[in-house]
Amino acid sequence: MQRYNILWADDEIDLLKPHIIFLQQRGYDITPVNNGSDAVELSESKHFDLVFLDEHMPGMSGLEALTLIKNGKPNLPVVMITKNEEEQIMEEAIGAKIDDYLIKPLNPSQILLSVKKILDNKRLVIEKTNLSYQQEFRNISMSFLDDLDHEKWAEVYKKLVFWELQLDEGDNKDMAEVLEMQKVEANTNFCRFVKRNYESWLNDPNAAKPLLSHQVFKKKVFPEIKKEIPTFVFVVDNLRYDQWKVLKPIIEEFYNVEKEESYYSIIPTTTAYSRNALFSGMMPSEMAKTHPDLWVGDDEDDAKNNFEDEFLTRQIRRNNLNIKHSYHKIKKTEEGRDLVNSVNNLFDNDLNVIVYNFVDMLSHARTDMAMIRELAPDESAYRSLTQSWFMHSPLLDILKKIAEKKVKLIITTDHGTIRVKRPFKIIGDRNVNTNLRYKQGKNLNYDGNKVLECPKPERFFLPKSNVSTSYVFALEDQFFAYPNNYNYYVNFYKDTFQHGGVSLEEMVIPLIFLTSKNA
Repeated sequence: MQRYNILWADDEIDLLKPHIIFLQQRGYDITPVNNGSDAVELSESKHFDLVFLDEHMPGMSGLEALTLIKNGKPNLPVVMITKNEEEQIMEEAIGAKIDDYLIKPLNPSQILLSVKKILDNKRLVIEKTNLSYQQEFRNISMSFLDDLDHEKWAEVYKKLVFWELQLDEGDNKDMAEVLEMQKVEANTNFCRFVKRNYESWLNDPNAAKPLLSHQVFKKKVFPEIKKEIPTFVFVVDNLRYDQWKVLKPIIEEFYNVEKEESYYSIIPTTTAYSRNALFSGMMPSEMAKTHPDLWVGDDEDDAKNNFEDEFLTRQIRRNNLNIKHSYHKIKKTEEGRDLVNSVNNLFDNDLNVIVYNFVDMLSHARTDMAMIRELAPDESAYRSLTQSWFMHSPLLDILKKIAEKKVKLIITTDHGTIRVKRPFKIIGDRNVNTNLRYKQGKNLNYDGNKVLECPKPERFFLPKSNVSTSYVFALEDQFFAYPNNYNYYVNFYKDTFQHGGVSLEEMVIPLIFLTSKNA
């Protein structure tokens, strides 16, 4: 067990000998001094894990010593001890970033609790977290043997995310590896579930099915619109459920989370298909048929998401909604800053939809830029990078501005993303699309059945560029690679974040309902 060094400064230090012995018997090494000057000098010259500082000492006071100690070692934990319960003294000490505050007369349990809270808290939390996950591990693994429906699968994924974030806070690599293996097992079983059920979700009116991309606005967004309160919908592209969880505490400073739901992205889990389905309220083949002036297929070189605002307008019209709405897409930081400055113009609208593309840019940048690859080498770092960006982004500034008024806020996305690790060889002609997680074309060749095959695109409500077009979707953490230049392809794309295929991370995505705290 690690021994900790504690510096204890008190002008009546001799009277505290029983407390010092009490701590020494429990494995703590105590260095006693009887004035603030010695405490400051020792804190600079030696290593201590914690300082006990009496507030009222002759000569240099505890508060003066505290300031000097913190100037030299800002991260050194300090516990202030005092006979004085005046609010001003407490506020001054707290403002100087003390870690705890004890009132004399002291008792041994009070001191030990403070020490453990500061020094042993992380270890105790890690041990408790590991034990709790070990107990939950069996329950999650056993659930894979059941015939889970779409709701239960969403619950399993959210549980895995919960434990992933809990273990993130600790330093137990072994337990994190166990969780990673369980996530792999979960995705294997989830992909089998999707292979069995996806087609029936789209074609059988009696099938038990999740909320899908094309149903979100009609079933979830439009019912939220009230004339007296503006509704804002933020579609943060590529936002996974775990990323929402790390952004949530920041957003909760300004908003109350009313409901935390999820929905399933259609496949392909790409912007061109799932986000267009979100805004049009239609599946891709229906868009291609009903809105040929707006739909851009894989066989065309044009940008595939230039008409989201018109898709949204037509969906609103189709649902006979007499509302005033706006649509904004933020692709660059400058566009975000511009919207911060003009956000007051949006409060007269019933519905405001804002697409924010940064998370998508981040995931693709991670593929293309060596620096980003180094910044986000794994899931935990990817979450941390997303959180860091968000805290300094125009997106947060926009959310803060909106929170000043009484509003409803919905935060969602169009699909998630997964870190790909295993290449899967596929052969196609030059007309096959470039996405690493799905392929569509007329001459697709591959070995094995470890993919989701769609030989009849009409059953998946996907458009066909010609009679023999078929689709193939990567499962779990696979990515498609061509045999020519195979090694280059694998080295370049392995361990990058991609989307378009079938996995929990790509398909089960957040749908969050909030109200401003001013409401």
